[in-house]
Amino acid sequence: MNTREQQLASIAQEISACQRCSLYKAAANPVPGEGNPFADLVFIGEAPGYYEDQQGRPFVGQAGRLLEQSLASIGLSRKEVFISNVLHHRPPGNRDPLPEEVEACKGFMLRQLEIIQPKILSTLGRYAMNILLPEAKISRDHGTIKHLKNFPFVIFPLYHPAAALRSGSVMTDFKKDFEKLGRLIKLEKGELIMKNKEQPKGAEPQIEQMELI
Repeated sequence: MNTREQQLASIAQEISACQRCSLYKAAANPVPGEGNPFADLVFIGEAPGYYEDQQGRPFVGQAGRLLEQSLASIGLSRKEVFISNVLHHRPPGNRDPLPEEVEACKGFMLRQLEIIQPKILSTLGRYAMNILLPEAKISRDHGTIKHLKNFPFVIFPLYHPAAALRSGSVMTDFKKDFEKLGRLIKLEKGELIMKNKEQPKGAEPQIEQMELI
């Protein structure tokens, strides 16, 4: 086990024993997050739902299947990214997180980000987004690149997959935003594309950086 894996495992143990708020009392399992400790891309959701609570893993229900399908559409698999939540125990009845619960739990997620050092943090839904971008609005800021002082990664807010499953218009935006995310990943990796333009015979081909539009 490498150092990052050990550090993330240590945080998972802390989450398992955490009693900073009352959510642990009704939860079946803690959901500390999982994935590649060296991931360039990290997803942060709001909180575990029913199936996540039962299995102790993030995004394993219908929303999780949509997330995995969307990852596949941009050439990634679940094992290549890291997935976590703001809260690590399920709120009863999947209700919205309370401010005191967020305050008690968000430090675990921030420590995970510090260990993994991703290039892109993609927040899923408004609660996860507002932890780092309190003035942002999901209807306005989804699918846009955000830079935050003192954080080495860019933030790319997405609608929550569960919201996409409930609304056709949100699903359309979700899919478009994922296409943008795929292009952003290529930019962050420094990949270039060839522009096939008419050029003088023997001239070097023109290479331009892919734009995110």
